[in-house]
Amino acid sequence: MEKEISSFNPDDVEGYNRLVSASKRIFDIGFTKLSHQPFTKFGTMVAQIPSLLALRADRTVSQLVNRHIKDPMLRRAFSIQPLLVGGNPFTTTSIYSLIQYLERKWGVHFCMGGTGALVDALCDLLVRQGVDIVTGRDVSRINVDRGEVCGVSLDNGENISSQYVVCNADPPTVYKEMLDRGNVFERRLRRPLPEKMTKYSMGLYVLYFGTTRQYPNIAHHTIWLGKRFKGLLRDIFDRGELAEDFSLYVHRPTATDQSFAPEGCDSFYVLCPVPNLKSELNWEIEGKKLRDDIVSALSRTILPDLEEHITADFWMDPTDFRNDYRSRHGAGFSIAPIFRQSAWFRYRNRDPRIKNLYFAGAGTHPGAGLPGVVSSAKVVERMLKESPENIFS
Repeated sequence: MEKEISSFNPDDVEGYNRLVSASKRIFDIGFTKLSHQPFTKFGTMVAQIPSLLALRADRTVSQLVNRHIKDPMLRRAFSIQPLLVGGNPFTTTSIYSLIQYLERKWGVHFCMGGTGALVDALCDLLVRQGVDIVTGRDVSRINVDRGEVCGVSLDNGENISSQYVVCNADPPTVYKEMLDRGNVFERRLRRPLPEKMTKYSMGLYVLYFGTTRQYPNIAHHTIWLGKRFKGLLRDIFDRGELAEDFSLYVHRPTATDQSFAPEGCDSFYVLCPVPNLKSELNWEIEGKKLRDDIVSALSRTILPDLEEHITADFWMDPTDFRNDYRSRHGAGFSIAPIFRQSAWFRYRNRDPRIKNLYFAGAGTHPGAGLPGVVSSAKVVERMLKESPENIFS
């Protein structure tokens, strides 16, 4: 790492080591101590203010990186991590700089067989524990009786009774669409984050394709940065404009697991940050155009002659995230990870007004990304075990 940094600016080697030290201090508090801490009471948040002030959580990721790194290209490279959780480096709280140290501490791992293999393994574990798994159905409503959950209704009209509901759907969608607001109690219910004040993450355009040749020089993970950085992010997050240029994450699983493609071939997906659906872009038109622009750009650069070798391509855009995953405004990571939407200010892991309604997932504490989502499940597990009924002990 130091050799690579030195090839850009030798003076930034020391700055990088300082950045890692700062990231470790944030990790030791922000992840180790706070990510598994339920923020159901404002007093819990108040108790953490000294730690947050000491960590300068009011600074953005970009401001923290710029304090230690001087080379403009290295500044980009070391401040892109918030995009992995749906945030703009220029507005995301520096707490998310802990990703720097988290990746150094535990590495970046790939499940052989991909996410599908991980899902299959988890389903097998659940079945062995006696859990009934229902697929092909959608929850249309979370049912509430006198301020307490009593089950859910499915889109086929079936009702499932339960004493607890643990929901990993996008919280803004839940409060907007899945809670009956007809009775007196529901009319009094206020969403934890008012819609007009809520800042959402960017949308995602994900292009999947295979190639009829291999690209052995392409690593499993590649960040492909365009010429613009801050201006491009402003277009995506603030202006809601789909610019002519873009930056990309290129994933080549066949670099690690050749079962993802036939012999002599490769498979890829390319993730491109785009505006969410608040921008009202016409993705029936923009989807095909963006596909062609991305393929052309990669063909000119790191994937020579891609246009002649691409096969079996398809894509997902923010409308798919809205329709298939019920993500509010098609946001790829639920609400944005800014300071005023973090910890106690984020959607709570336990609803403050509806008894026994719990939330896990990207939109609740501590945030998006696989480590954050798993941590949210740990928070819910802890609260369920500490519930007055204690039926899970």
